[in-house]
Amino acid sequence: MGGMGFDEAAAAVIHAGRAAAARGWVPATSGNFSVRLDGGRMLVTRLGRDKGRLTPADLAEVAIDGPAPAGTSAETPLHQALYRDDPAIGAIFHVHSPASMLISHLRAGDGVLELAGWELQKAFAGITTHDVTVTVPVFPNDQDTVALAGRVSAHLATPRPAGQVAAPGYLLAGHGIYAWGATPADAERHLDAFDALFSLSLELRRIAG
Repeated sequence: MGGMGFDEAAAAVIHAGRAAAARGWVPATSGNFSVRLDGGRMLVTRLGRDKGRLTPADLAEVAIDGPAPAGTSAETPLHQALYRDDPAIGAIFHVHSPASMLISHLRAGDGVLELAGWELQKAFAGITTHDVTVTVPVFPNDQDTVALAGRVSAHLATPRPAGQVAAPGYLLAGHGIYAWGATPADAERHLDAFDALFSLSLELRRIAG
């Protein structure tokens, strides 16, 4: 899959960062956002930037098949691995929304969150029914993001059992959600759906006691 030009990609990242900030999903300087560029590269947020006030100067062009340069997000290897593994991915957005942080803590020991029976599951690309189990992996957080990227890649390459569909995203325990899509609009829609489904799952857990 081809990527975007710099200007279009920068506009998409800036929009996503500001939208996430407006919803309280990227407190302080948390979160990171990227879009696939033409020519085997990606555009990713630089380290320690306020995602609600991004400008083109806060973004860096990075080779997908190369080392993460100094000054880019410490989680750049996680983005690079996803783009390498799946040419259909065009954008990856990572936020620290309260619902994703809470549910990732609760499910850290399980290694997976299963979503089933929710009509909103159909917001995820390729899912056309509520009558399927969508699995969201939950990985232990790790400051060695190269090693973490390797574990994520290995897991995502494993076929799901019958009746299960892999979600377009994964959770890091206590760290939040990574979501992706073929386009920035898809990635944003997936983030929105994840947040709503996580919030519903937390509320259902509370009601059930």
